Amino acid sequence: MQLNRNGYELIKWTGALLALMILLGGCGSGQGQQAGPPPAPEVAVVTIQPQQVELTTELPGRTSPYLVAEIRPQVNGIIKKRLFKEGSEVKAGQLLYQIDPAPFQVALDSAKASLGKAQANLPSIRLKAERHKELLAEKAVSKQDYDDAAAARGQAQAEVEYWKAQVEAARINLGYTRVTAPISGRIGRSTVTDGALVTAYQPAVLATIQKLDPIYVDVSQSSAELLRLKRHLETGRLSAAVKNGKKVRLLLEDGTQYPLEGTLQFREVTVDQATGSFTLRIVVPNPQHLLLPGMFVRAVVQEGIAPQAILVPQQGVSRTPKGEPYALIVDEAGKVQLRPLTLNRAIGDQWLVSSGLKPGERLIVEGMMKVRPGAAVKAVPWKNPQAGKAAGPANRPLADSR
Repeated sequence: MQLNRNGYELIKWTGALLALMILLGGCGSGQGQQAGPPPAPEVAVVTIQPQQVELTTELPGRTSPYLVAEIRPQVNGIIKKRLFKEGSEVKAGQLLYQIDPAPFQVALDSAKASLGKAQANLPSIRLKAERHKELLAEKAVSKQDYDDAAAARGQAQAEVEYWKAQVEAARINLGYTRVTAPISGRIGRSTVTDGALVTAYQPAVLATIQKLDPIYVDVSQSSAELLRLKRHLETGRLSAAVKNGKKVRLLLEDGTQYPLEGTLQFREVTVDQATGSFTLRIVVPNPQHLLLPGMFVRAVVQEGIAPQAILVPQQGVSRTPKGEPYALIVDEAGKVQLRPLTLNRAIGDQWLVSSGLKPGERLIVEGMMKVRPGAAVKAVPWKNPQAGKAAGPANRPLADSR
């Protein structure tokens, strides 16, 4: 029995030793695998390529009518009839109000009668003056008699001219009883009704006509922005747009784009001292009268063309805790490098970079969170999921920042 017990113990310890050797052998094999270098992390990159970009700026503005005519009476009288529909389109020369013409017709008839009387007296007075002239040569009348006859002739002629002017004035006043539209456009509400008494050149308008096709859009631009654009044009960073340089697109209050383009007419020559801005006036076709006076719009104005612009995806730009933009690139050795950036503006889903990147460099777009400057990485081309989608309607400028 004792020998059997010893044999059993020997077998047990032998098994434990074999298990320990197997375990130690497995651990040694694992340590050998961990000793190799880890694989380089994979990052998606885009290669920086300069391109020509049309730069625009988005400016706020208000619409105003192309022409405005305030209708006021030019004679005193009673409104007999209003002859237009409020809010309708009227044509130049269309009759709007009829003022009672009776007293003005009487004044015209009276002036005509007085003119006829003066014209009837003129021939006899002229002949008398001519006879006195002949008799004066024969010394049959005195010089005083001739002078009196000549003066009477001049007075009669002047009286005829006076009454001609009175007839014309009476005719004009009679015409003013017909209040007509000076321009074509849309007329607003009437401030008077039939039977109302009006006076010549009164402060209160009878109605207002506004021409809405085309229509003006007045936008404001800061003088500092204008100086920046001129500086960039002088240094060659921007080139003047030759084609459609004066064309302007509009965005309505609800964000939709107006279907027709406007034309930049002029820039104001004076800067507002209170706001430091000046006004740009744009003429916009408005055949459907979609734009009404006083509406708020945003004008997309073309600044120029950047011939060698560098655009990068916005997701490839990060910021420091201080808000300074930077990017990570992969250099020729496959190492990560950090580059501080100066951003100009956002164009769609991309940043326009003023400085910090060079053509041909590889910008990391995906995988930035798992790398650090100086680390070796494996760069693969980035596939843009937004490729083919339209960019935003305007390039919104930013203050140059680092």
